Amino acid sequence: MSLRDTLQHHVDTGALPGAVAVVAGPRGTEVAAVGSADVEGSRPMTEDSLFRIASLTKPITAAAVLALVDDGRLALDDPIGRWLPELADPKVVRTPAGPLDDLVPAKRPITVSDLLTSQAGWGFASDFSLPAMQALFPVQIDGREVQHFPETDVWVARLGEVPLVYQPGEGWLYDTCSAVQGVLAARVSGASLPEFLEERILAPLGMADTGFVVGADRRDRFTSFYKAGPDGLELADAPDGQWSTMPAMPLGSGGLAGTAGDWVAFGRMLLAEGAAADGKRVLTPESVRLMTTDHTTAAQREIGALFLEGQGWGMGGSVDIAALDPWNVPGRYGWVGGTGTSAHIVPATGTVSVLFTQVGADSPVVPAWMRDFWQYAAA
Repeated sequence: MSLRDTLQHHVDTGALPGAVAVVAGPRGTEVAAVGSADVEGSRPMTEDSLFRIASLTKPITAAAVLALVDDGRLALDDPIGRWLPELADPKVVRTPAGPLDDLVPAKRPITVSDLLTSQAGWGFASDFSLPAMQALFPVQIDGREVQHFPETDVWVARLGEVPLVYQPGEGWLYDTCSAVQGVLAARVSGASLPEFLEERILAPLGMADTGFVVGADRRDRFTSFYKAGPDGLELADAPDGQWSTMPAMPLGSGGLAGTAGDWVAFGRMLLAEGAAADGKRVLTPESVRLMTTDHTTAAQREIGALFLEGQGWGMGGSVDIAALDPWNVPGRYGWVGGTGTSAHIVPATGTVSVLFTQVGADSPVVPAWMRDFWQYAAA
């Protein structure tokens, strides 16, 4: 069965309106665009269709922070409070399940490394009932609702009022650290996050269709976004919706839209140890190694087991460490997005595999169409 057939099956069943996928490796590049950009079938899906990539933004943001490390403007052991004074003096719940009025000071400052490895102490654990997690929910809201976030400085101030679930460096927690990474990159660089990403990552890699806004000149290529409802797929965001204007807070954790081909260019840069297709350096080999190496312990992975399936966490993405399924190749790096996106590199085989759909998931259970794609890409 071809890549096209694999995807077309799930369009035919009604699970997906359409999809674009790329599997690029030493044996060549296979691209498939199937179905439609919306459930009405008004526009066919094309290889350059635009999607909300959600958490596939995370590796790109981590790369931007590491570019600043490469420049010598940041060090991994720098306390983030130098640039984020709102987060310089965090309080920590005495025990993860403890009440919000039983707090202790952080044993040490949060560092750039803590932030990059999602071990700062803010974020989502598997147990959503923890009081400190409950306090985070009004701040770290659904990243697919990009226009619902306040201005960046307001958001950071609100985060600073939320206690840490774990001491810095002790727990792996999902999502929040990537949003803070975006703020850090902007403050250190002196540019906005969109400007800095464009200068250091997107433009050098030729990722011309990736950004926080989809302008009117590209909206005819922008897919509609859906969530599963009781009666089928329900429209969650139209092409002229939340990505039509710049949000108050460009989200480093999930705010980008782009094409599958653009993410392939990013993945190829990682496989080339930080070099773009033209040979120009985007990251140092050491920064790529830091991104794609697991930084977690078994205890930390247990804290976030809901999000990690045979995986640890590098910087900005997961790293496979256990071969639970055929696609779990040790060292495979990448992630998935809550808008129905997936992107991974496999350094051992030199492969980049990207799947973009427009159907969001609110469950940690991976949908059949994504598993089928992973199975195909691993073959």
